[in-house]
Amino acid sequence: MNQYQSIRIFQGIGEKRLLAFHRLGIDTVFDLITYFPRRYEDRSIIKPIDQVQDGETVCVETIIASEPSLARIRRGLEIVKFRAVDDSGMIDISYFNQSYIRTQFHKGDSVRFYGKVQIKNRRATMTNPVADHLEKTSHQTGSITPVYKTTQGLTQNNIRNTMEQALAIAHEIPDILPPDVLDKFDLCPSGEAFIQIHRPEDYSKLEYARNRFVFEEFFRLCITMQYLRQSHQDIPGIRMADTDEHDFLNTLPYTPTNAQMRAMKDIRQDMASGNAMNRLIQGDVGSGKTLIASYGAWLCCRNGCQSAMMAPTEILAEQHYRTFLKQLSPYGIRIALLTGSTPAKEKREIKEQLSDGTLDFVIGTHALFSEDVQYRNLALVITDEQHRFGVSQRNRLVQKSANAHVLVMSATPIPRTLALMIYGDLDVSVIDEMPPGRKPVETFAVNSTYRSRLNAFIQKTVDAGQQVYVVCPAIEENEAFPLTTVEEHHQALKKALPRAKIAIVHGKMKEQEKDRIMRSFSEGDIDVLVSTTVIEVGVDVPNAALIIIEDADRFGMSQLHQLRGRVGRGEAQSYCILVSDTANDNAAERLKLMTKTQSGFEVAEKDLAMRGPGDFFGDRQHGLPPIRIADLCSDMSILQQAQSSALDLIRQDPNLSNPEHRELLKYVQQNASTLRGSIN
Repeated sequence: MNQYQSIRIFQGIGEKRLLAFHRLGIDTVFDLITYFPRRYEDRSIIKPIDQVQDGETVCVETIIASEPSLARIRRGLEIVKFRAVDDSGMIDISYFNQSYIRTQFHKGDSVRFYGKVQIKNRRATMTNPVADHLEKTSHQTGSITPVYKTTQGLTQNNIRNTMEQALAIAHEIPDILPPDVLDKFDLCPSGEAFIQIHRPEDYSKLEYARNRFVFEEFFRLCITMQYLRQSHQDIPGIRMADTDEHDFLNTLPYTPTNAQMRAMKDIRQDMASGNAMNRLIQGDVGSGKTLIASYGAWLCCRNGCQSAMMAPTEILAEQHYRTFLKQLSPYGIRIALLTGSTPAKEKREIKEQLSDGTLDFVIGTHALFSEDVQYRNLALVITDEQHRFGVSQRNRLVQKSANAHVLVMSATPIPRTLALMIYGDLDVSVIDEMPPGRKPVETFAVNSTYRSRLNAFIQKTVDAGQQVYVVCPAIEENEAFPLTTVEEHHQALKKALPRAKIAIVHGKMKEQEKDRIMRSFSEGDIDVLVSTTVIEVGVDVPNAALIIIEDADRFGMSQLHQLRGRVGRGEAQSYCILVSDTANDNAAERLKLMTKTQSGFEVAEKDLAMRGPGDFFGDRQHGLPPIRIADLCSDMSILQQAQSSALDLIRQDPNLSNPEHRELLKYVQQNASTLRGSIN
């Protein structure tokens, strides 16, 4: 049986239902059988009527004691009512707007009902319960019942009935996990696991099946990433002479940290190996990642090759250009900036110089991978905060040179426990030291009763010639979450601080308007910038010494840390104030922890433990497949087992050529190209 066949092979799947399943991401047999329940209802608990409690959801086995009656309460509202009994008592059953029910139940029928009990005046009632005639063979009660996420045009029963057909052939689906892995970790074979996850006999077998699929989910991703990493070693790269970095360091006005030195050594060895480098430089804001990129560009230039760096916005590209110009021009390296705003004449000149090799290093945005941009000998592609780009954008730039080395920079802190999953196809250099002399950002958590003192602190900061960020989580009012909006806060600050120059920026503005305001703030023309999280990955403003984050409990710790990184870039002592009136103890504890640590990696670990993986597997455009069944907090021990097993297997069989790895190889080959283009 081909597990990738369309679900059209199952009875009851017409065009409309096929489309409804498609909306849930279900197109093939494999999609269906791996569509795990979102929760379970325990319909196996059967109680005598006289023992049921008010508000309890339970099963009762009864005999119908009266013929159903239909009453029309008013136009559009009908009710079918009847009474059922067991040896201990009686219960009233009601169905609203289901008049057909009247013909399905008759006095004397043996029926098991499952539903929520309400007790009024010592009489038990159930409204719209699930019902099973006990003389029939197909039952919806008496067991642990899966509950699936549905969509328009699909009921729970539609999904369950189709799933039953898939489970009938579950044992024909090849097991992707090798037999020795199943034995080593005592994992349930896939055929049995599919049955127990969708139709569990009891909770112990359900847990046994779930553990198998949690392991498999982690294992699939880890083995794919390790396979990709292994395949990189076979891709030739432009070999660089193993130039001693001391020639580069001698002209620097400062001594790099040990972490920076290790990263430069990693790059030198990668680019001298003859294989294409594929390396991530991960470090906190301000840890000195740009110096590492400068070294890579310098090494390329020394070897007669070109480099290109892609930034997510024009203003960031301009900032990088100024930084690299300062760092690299002493070596005679010729640098240019190429963005959508570059004048036409200058664009033509830059393209000509890239084509004939006159330019050594170009920094820009999406303009770098335009079809008419050709490089003479592009050897290094650098991307900054790569999750801000679409999948095809990085590929198109890398494809400008078949043998280009790739260097990815990220200030997004990822817990070490997740790094192998997310960056498993990349070699990782972690910069875990800050340059000497950089002052920690003093962080405080307060509530809104401090408002007048906060406004006074803003005015004091502005009077000292420094600038301020004020961050709000919302652009517009939302009745479900009454948060301070940027618009409201902008107006309130203008009234409270009439002498300050205050501006507003948010994601709904046009890109040109956002860039204009950010540039004005960067140049010191604005004192206070009221913003949403669009500043999270923003320009370097050394004069910004205060950031106030409103409704701070609405952010994860990792995001708060990213926002805090907007200040503390100059010589002045900087401050981060977290404002929240939350009554949630967990949220308050997160804010308290933020005041005690400056390490992005420590923040990320605690964020994962306290809040779950939302920041890492939610709105980040990392390109990873969804985590469907695993919980990255409670299943961490299984993750470690899966990672260890994947690493061992790929070391023993790098190409997955053993016959017992045939199914695993098929999966990896089907998914590797997608992941390779998307990751980070």
